[in-house]
Amino acid sequence: MPGVTVKDVNQQEFVRALAAFLKKSGKLKVPDWVDLVKLGKHKELAPSDENWFYIRAASTVRHLYLRGGAGVGSMTKIYGGRKRNGVCPAHHSVGSKNVARKVLQALELLKMIEKSPNGGRRLTSQGTRDLDRIAGQVRISIIPTSPAAPLIVMLLLMHSKALFSVT
Repeated sequence: MPGVTVKDVNQQEFVRALAAFLKKSGKLKVPDWVDLVKLGKHKELAPSDENWFYIRAASTVRHLYLRGGAGVGSMTKIYGGRKRNGVCPAHHSVGSKNVARKVLQALELLKMIEKSPNGGRRLTSQGTRDLDRIAGQVRISIIPTSPAAPLIVMLLLMHSKALFSVT
């Protein structure tokens, strides 16, 4: 769908769709230890979802699309959480640096992101194009399930006719 970006679609639906795309493509290199690791020292258990690496990669790419210039340190802050200290006050704890680094390295191998000269990572033009294409597919798949689907389809048709009409 032309003109649809990542900002125009529901973030949860987009991350699920992108994770499914990354898994189906089979090109994302998943480390062997993914079923053994916790995602931070504030966590008690390892993630229960077996596709968590794909979801984390999709979430990371979406974050880089929206903000850009993020590195391993900022990813650990984003995926951190509350560390409970028993009777002492809770504090923020950062996420796993190894997981953040491996996700970024795997996405670099896919040529979706690249190292920024100012530090951190940024999206490549190919990565931006892929994300916008998937956002368009998510937008199209959501329209038929919406209760206002006939109205949305009618508005889209009117908008497309206005764009392509010759006066």
